[in-house]
Amino acid sequence: MRFLLYVLLVSAACLHAQSPPNVLIIMADDCTFNDLPAYGGQNAKTPHIDKLAREGLLFERAYLSEAMCQPCRAELFSGQYPTRNGCAWNHSASRDSVTSMPHHLGPLGYRVGLAGKVHVKPKKVFPFEEVDGFDSNCVRNPTRPHQMSGISEFIKRDQKKPFCLVVALVEPHVPWVMGDASQYPPAKIKLPPNIADTARTRQDFSSYLAEITYMDGQVGEILKVLEESGNANDTLVLFTSEQGSQFPGCKWTNWDTGIHTGLIARWPGNIDGGSTTDAVVQYADILPTLLTLAEGDYNEKSYDGRSFAGVLRGEKKSHRQYAYGLHNNIPEGPRYPVRTVTNGEWRYIRNLLPEEIYIEKHLMGIKGTGALNNPYWATWVRDSWNNPHTYKVVRRYMRRPAEQLYHTAEDPYEMSNLAGNPEFSGIKERLSMELDRWMKEQGDPGAAQDTQRAHKAAKEGKHLYGVK
Repeated sequence: MRFLLYVLLVSAACLHAQSPPNVLIIMADDCTFNDLPAYGGQNAKTPHIDKLAREGLLFERAYLSEAMCQPCRAELFSGQYPTRNGCAWNHSASRDSVTSMPHHLGPLGYRVGLAGKVHVKPKKVFPFEEVDGFDSNCVRNPTRPHQMSGISEFIKRDQKKPFCLVVALVEPHVPWVMGDASQYPPAKIKLPPNIADTARTRQDFSSYLAEITYMDGQVGEILKVLEESGNANDTLVLFTSEQGSQFPGCKWTNWDTGIHTGLIARWPGNIDGGSTTDAVVQYADILPTLLTLAEGDYNEKSYDGRSFAGVLRGEKKSHRQYAYGLHNNIPEGPRYPVRTVTNGEWRYIRNLLPEEIYIEKHLMGIKGTGALNNPYWATWVRDSWNNPHTYKVVRRYMRRPAEQLYHTAEDPYEMSNLAGNPEFSGIKERLSMELDRWMKEQGDPGAAQDTQRAHKAAKEGKHLYGVK
């Protein structure tokens, strides 16, 4: 009996003394979460991501705060929302005072590296070790061929120290030139209801799906390198799809298809394989979670995020009550500030300048050659005069009311605005008040933030707004 008690005590002590895990974060680029089969996507083939989901925990309600590459990455790396960390626009910069993953994990013994697309600045705020092997240019045509030697070397370099490696892929960001589009015949594609059905859209959506499959192959190669290194069982793998694709209603918006992201976590022996969770989490929560797993001390007041380590381990079923979002349109087009809040079931959106029309220069604009950036948009405009659905999605994109309310759980593409329905006025009011509270907490002035002056100041490190 004494021997059994001894064994149990020793086992418990060993479990408690478990070394902090390695961390491997794999990011897609501009991939609408529900275009992935793991989230109900009906077109793309992603065998490696599907396998990862079978081996790990799939988050059904994971969100980022701003559906643009630079703000969402700054949020992920800093644990702070965009207004607070200072990167509340694309192509801007975070505050010099902000700290990120290398600052916090480095003192805990971690080697912290990043391969691929960086797209955050300044360097002193995000001092990742640069790891070679993946293209850093998301608009290169074609994407630079990738290779695994840099990642392999980083993972294997010093087995005495844990590693945290971010592999930031550039697929399936436009120009959608990678992969084999022939496996997705345009006529057989099932388009989501927020996308207009034109021949050119089907052609481009086919190319987008091909890039998703190409990206999935990269995920498989990365995981194979991890497996061959002998570190797979000691590594927390996080796969995330980033923000939505460059189809209207996804990236650059506060709709669910913009800021809802895929998030899958695998950690053998610690996370039950093939499980799902409805816990609401945000990108800002990831860094505090990693610090908890690394047994590091951190001041919660320095973060907007909170650790969801308990959700990972299956100890908790819920995490946060609300997830928040914003959009400042400059420099992607004329000012069009948007704010949103969701509890995972309902989404409230506030368009701060509803009298304006929404324009996104990359999606709708013309290159210096006179060619459209995304040719399918012209077909939407052309077909809108005699196709009621096409007119609806064009108008939905360009003309938005002051308030929008969606029952996202029942209307996943948020096509039916319930803001004017008295039956749901109580829900709208609660979410509206919560959004007001969050904006005040963040020092968010609303429309005043989405100006040329504020964006220029942020690029120069002279941020005008936000809690410092």
